[in-house]
Amino acid sequence: MYNHDVSQENNASANTNVNATSTTATSNTTPQDLNNWLPITASREAKWWYSAFHNVTAVVGAGVLGLPYALSQLGWVPGLTALLVSWLVTFYSFWQLVELHEVVPGKRFDRYPELGQHAFGEKLGYWVVMPQQLMVQVATNIAYMVTGGMSLQKSFDLLSSRFDGIRLTYFIMIFATFHLFLAQLPNLNSLKTVSFSAAAMSLGYSMMAFVASVIHGSKRHQHVSYRLRSHTTAGIIFDTFNSLGAIAFAFAGHSVGLEIQATIPSSPEKPSKKAMWKGVVVAYVVVALCYVSVAASGYWAFGNLVEDDVLISLEKPRWLIITANLMVFIHVLGSYQVFAMSVFDMLESYLVQKRKLKPGRPLRLIARSTYVGFYNCWGSNNNPRTYRRSTHYHPICE
Repeated sequence: MYNHDVSQENNASANTNVNATSTTATSNTTPQDLNNWLPITASREAKWWYSAFHNVTAVVGAGVLGLPYALSQLGWVPGLTALLVSWLVTFYSFWQLVELHEVVPGKRFDRYPELGQHAFGEKLGYWVVMPQQLMVQVATNIAYMVTGGMSLQKSFDLLSSRFDGIRLTYFIMIFATFHLFLAQLPNLNSLKTVSFSAAAMSLGYSMMAFVASVIHGSKRHQHVSYRLRSHTTAGIIFDTFNSLGAIAFAFAGHSVGLEIQATIPSSPEKPSKKAMWKGVVVAYVVVALCYVSVAASGYWAFGNLVEDDVLISLEKPRWLIITANLMVFIHVLGSYQVFAMSVFDMLESYLVQKRKLKPGRPLRLIARSTYVGFYNCWGSNNNPRTYRRSTHYHPICE
C-alpha cells in the first residue's frame, strides 16, 4: 500500500508529469520520481470542472433510486430532514477536506493516509487511516461490480425473453471486462471523459425517475398512503436505522476527496482549494437536485408501497426502464474507476517500494488486471442479495 516513506512534494514540483516508461531501475527511483508516476499525483493539470465531474460521479450513486423507499420508512418531515442534514453535514465536511489539503505551507496532503500522518503521527496516522479508506474503496468497487451486472441484466431481460435464465454472474463478468481496459488509464486526471459521461448518466437516470414518478403520481395519486411502512415499535426502529443507512450510503464520495484535489495545479498565488471548492459547490448543487427530486417525487407517487428501487415501482414504459438501467450501468463504470484509482495508487506504491518492482506499464497492467479479476470473482460468487440494501437493486433472474 502507499507507504509513508513517499514524501509529499512541494508546490514547485506540483505540475511535473513524468512518463512511466521513462522511469529507470527501481534502485534509482526516488520518492519524488515515484510520486510523479503514481496515478493520483502523476498529472496535476485538472480544471475546476474536472473536480465537479469526479465529485458528481463519486457522490451520486445508484443509491439515489432508493431514497423514496427511505422516505417511506421515516415519513415526510423526518425523511426530508434527514436528507437535508446529511447534505449539509457532508457539504461542510467536504469544505474541511478542501481546506486541509494545503493546510501546511509547502505541502500537499494528496492522500488520506498523508493527512492522517499529519494529525496522528507518522506510523499511527498511516495505519489508522489507510485500512479504513481501503475498506471503503474496495467495498464500493464490489458493490458497483454487482450493481453494474444487475442493471445490465435488467436491461437485457426487458429487451427480450431470450435472455431469461442467464445468470447474473455472466453480466458481472461483462462489466468486469470493460474495467480490464478502463483500468489501464494511467492516472485519475485521464478519467475526465469517463467521469463526465458517468456524471451525465447519473443526472439522466435521476431526472427520468423524477419525471416518470410525477406522471405516474398525477394519474393515480388518490390511492396513495403515506403512513409508515411498519406498525410495530420494533419495526419502526429497524426501518429508521435502515433508512438512515440508505441516506448515508447515498452521500458516499468523501473517501476520494483529497485524491481528486491532488490532480489540480496549485501555487501560492492560486492554491488548488479555490478550483476544488468551485467544483464541489457545482457537484453539490447537482446532488441536491437529484436527491430531492427523486426522493420526493417517488414517495409522493407511490407512498408506502414504493419499492427500494423506484424503477421497479415504475415498471412501465419499458423503454424508459431499459434506458435508465443502461444509464446506471454506464454511471457505475465511471464510479468504479474513480474509487479504484486510489486503490491502484496504494497497490502500485507497495509493489515498487516494498517488492522492489520496476514502475512501468507491465507492472500497471498486471497489478490492475489482477485487482479487477479478483474482485470480479468475489462479486460473482457471492449472493447478490447481500448487496440489496447497499445498492438498492434486485436481480430479475438468477
